[in-house]
Amino acid sequence: SSYISGNIQGATIVDALDTLYIMEMKEEFKEAKEWVEKNLDFNVNAEISVFEVNIRFVGGLLSAYYLSGEEVFRKKAVELGEKLLPAFNTPTGIPWALLNIKSGIGRNWPWASGGSSILAEFGTLHLEFVHLSHLSGNPVFAEKVMNIRKVLNRLDKPEGLYPNYLNPSSGQWGQHHVSIGGLGDSFYEYLLKAWLMSDKTDEEGKKMYYEAVQAMETHLIRKSSGGLTYIAEWKGGLLEHKMGHLTCFAGGMFALGADGAPNDKTGHHIELGAEIARTCHESYDRTSMKLGPEAFRFDGGVEAIATRQNEKYYILRPEVIETYMYMWRLTHDPKYRQWGWEAVEALEKHCRVDGGYSGIRDVYNNHESHDDVQQSFFLSETLKYLYLLFSEDDLLPFEHWVFNTEAHPFPVLHKDDGNKEENQK
Repeated sequence: SSYISGNIQGATIVDALDTLYIMEMKEEFKEAKEWVEKNLDFNVNAEISVFEVNIRFVGGLLSAYYLSGEEVFRKKAVELGEKLLPAFNTPTGIPWALLNIKSGIGRNWPWASGGSSILAEFGTLHLEFVHLSHLSGNPVFAEKVMNIRKVLNRLDKPEGLYPNYLNPSSGQWGQHHVSIGGLGDSFYEYLLKAWLMSDKTDEEGKKMYYEAVQAMETHLIRKSSGGLTYIAEWKGGLLEHKMGHLTCFAGGMFALGADGAPNDKTGHHIELGAEIARTCHESYDRTSMKLGPEAFRFDGGVEAIATRQNEKYYILRPEVIETYMYMWRLTHDPKYRQWGWEAVEALEKHCRVDGGYSGIRDVYNNHESHDDVQQSFFLSETLKYLYLLFSEDDLLPFEHWVFNTEAHPFPVLHKDDGNKEENQK
């Protein structure tokens, strides 16, 4: 949508910087760097999505800096971070979804429950803002995101679950909708990753993550009659037996968090990751094109299949491949590389077009109807996760790197990090 990055030009370039670097495409990286130096401009009179600009632009610039050491990326990241600060000028400090970066005026999406901010949006700033403080020496960035957590911590959670909507003025929940897919997804991912990125010192993030997973297991995670584990959506106490493609990231998340799981639950979390990976693979396998739909259902005898026309599209999304990559790295079961290769073959066969890659309107159809859009996350995430799936584990090892929700790698901040440049590559 035009909101995604307002009129900040260059989303595809900035999102792909680290992918170019990791793939050793040095000439292209140099060209992209020159474009950023000359043309990346934040002084535009545009209303932007705080969340999208944070994960794509701030995240992309931070990673490009940490990988290459080129000062221009650090400078631009901090400059953009400063432009986002007015979004936090609300009674609670829970930021607005939309911000005019010239005027500093913020508002929320008109459709969101009673003027609420969205959990996945304000809950997906933490990693980037901690790094902005680390690189700028300005504590304000980290303070803003720690305050968000404080607000969430003192609120009562219905059944231990986090609703997707929170009013930034009253500090109260909006509608009690809960989802591990869109509107909720990356909030949970960032709790776990905040702990990992802190070199496992952020005990609060850790505790919130494992408690959230416990509530998910009780209320959202179910097994179909055909034996497929899925994560349903919760609407005011009623379950909708639908799982979005976005939710498929959770397999990788559960596996990544398995190592720190309390009371001997490590094996259980790995198994949960493997089960979600299998369900999501089935959602791909049960289509004509071997690419998964936007959402799939488990009701009325249907399993892992999209039943509505407006859920049958595939827009080059990375989440299933992301989970294969985590499962491969953490188990080395060869089936994950096999499944990843099936996706490569399907992408080449059905999505490759003259100008790049295109999304598909109906994955159950026998002939392609292309949507003619190549999303920036295709270069940032889908291709990067595929590359990592088929690379050695010592390329961006998990001990030293944590990926933001747009697949931008950030270094783990070690306790003895007096010198910020000393992060291992």
